[in-house]
Amino acid sequence: MSRTARVERITKETKVLVEIDLDGTGKADVETGVGFYDHMLNQIARHGGFDLTVHTVGDLEIDAHHTMEDTALALGAAFDQALGDKAGIRRYGSATVPMDEVLVRAAVDLSGRPYVVHDEPPLAPYIGPVYPTSMTRHIWESFGQAARITLHVDVLRAARPGGHPDAHHVVEAQFKAVSRALREATSIDPRTQGAIPSTKGAL
Repeated sequence: MSRTARVERITKETKVLVEIDLDGTGKADVETGVGFYDHMLNQIARHGGFDLTVHTVGDLEIDAHHTMEDTALALGAAFDQALGDKAGIRRYGSATVPMDEVLVRAAVDLSGRPYVVHDEPPLAPYIGPVYPTSMTRHIWESFGQAARITLHVDVLRAARPGGHPDAHHVVEAQFKAVSRALREATSIDPRTQGAIPSTKGAL
């Protein structure tokens, strides 16, 4: 059974196209106009093992907020659509990812109940010229709500001796950890023989 989805989100502020194959090989075709965000979405494809297309045109002449938010919403909706009734999946996934001095833990439950917890230290306001670090929390919140998942993202360690946290490492480690947690949670568990992983009978 194909676990793919195509979602288009068009507003007066943005035009977003997302295509995803949960059983892909990590191929990515991503362009949002926000360079660092593109880099992060590529991490989702590569470390999640998903084939991912994201094309967003947004009102960057205002700022990056609408572009990043609407892309996250469309991506979450695509995940939800591709999962279908979630029969046979593992449902839960977690990953702890180091990136030099940074250590991040992500845990996910494809529960059908959106709830997001995000904890990171104060960071420099921007990564590159366009990516506001304050948006990382909002990306996870938007993605989690649209995907209908429970998601916890915790930065366990970030400080460098005698210096401030490296915002690039802190955010990238989060995307890698979430991607690997999603990879585990969306994978098929052959032991369940196609059963929905809930005593309720539905997710």
